[in-house]
Amino acid sequence: MRRPFSPRRLLVPLTLLYRLALALRELRLRMGLEPVRRLRFPVVSIGNLSTGGTGKTPLTIALANALTARAFRVDVLSRGYGRRDQRPARVNPEGTAEEFGDEPLLIAREAGVPVYLGRQRYEAGLLAEAEAAGEAGIHLLDDGFQHRQLHRDVNILLVNREDWHGALLPAGNLREPRGAARRASVVAIPADEAGLEDELRAGVWQGPVWRLRRVMEVPAVEGTVVAFCGIARPEQFFAGLESGGLEVAARIAFADHHRYSAADMERLAGAARAAGAGALVTTEKDLVRLGGLAGGLPQSLTIKTAALRIEIEDEQAAVDWIVSGVIGGVRKDSLPAES
Repeated sequence: MRRPFSPRRLLVPLTLLYRLALALRELRLRMGLEPVRRLRFPVVSIGNLSTGGTGKTPLTIALANALTARAFRVDVLSRGYGRRDQRPARVNPEGTAEEFGDEPLLIAREAGVPVYLGRQRYEAGLLAEAEAAGEAGIHLLDDGFQHRQLHRDVNILLVNREDWHGALLPAGNLREPRGAARRASVVAIPADEAGLEDELRAGVWQGPVWRLRRVMEVPAVEGTVVAFCGIARPEQFFAGLESGGLEVAARIAFADHHRYSAADMERLAGAARAAGAGALVTTEKDLVRLGGLAGGLPQSLTIKTAALRIEIEDEQAAVDWIVSGVIGGVRKDSLPAES
């Protein structure tokens, strides 16, 4: 079936310039012009090929919880997209998205581990290690696949079918071509995308594959709702709400990482009145970005969140593999066979 025309296809010639920029960066890395620095603690990177929407944040939370349960000291290193102060800092879970960014704040609240921010994650890692007071730990590098200036011991790459068949920026959403998957230690794919592993193995990937299950915790709401979000792939969120049994009267999608305003609240309240809806439903990340604005909604209009969780099939084996990797280093030919 032919895909609908997208104006972004007109930008295909510009992908040649983008490929050239990627090639030049690769050359700089190989020549040591962008030095790769190493922290004292091992680093486990979680990333993807596209500009967003594959579940990096919930997977980071899931791994932080799993490693903490094994009595490891875990922290998370992140850039903190959209924050105003670019100096290295530790996230205060009681802070705001403007101070720390929505995803780092959500990780700090949900995983309960220290989260450190820095444009150069190496500097964030130095701050984390200074505060560890000599105690050994593990760094989780959030959205780290392209942040190659920092050495990592384990490189987890999330891939879905849409990305695997996607186009490079600016015509598509891919930050790197599919061949970049060769840098990964393991590729993690959605468990419900049948045949994707075969497509990977017919191409550039011959290493281990994890399967991830996306679990949306849909709130119980009587009557119709208005759903809104500012994430990379809003259609996944809206479809998940309807699959969970909600009657969605209106869908409102903002740009990814949208910074909400009082005018946005008025728009949402107006949409709810027009639809006769008694509740708004959004994502946890959007609620973090709303901050105190949520308190300005009419008392008759409640706001609910639908949490997204990531479950790793055979999580125990996956965490065992990470632990062995950070202790002895990961070699693709020595990894356990996937189920």
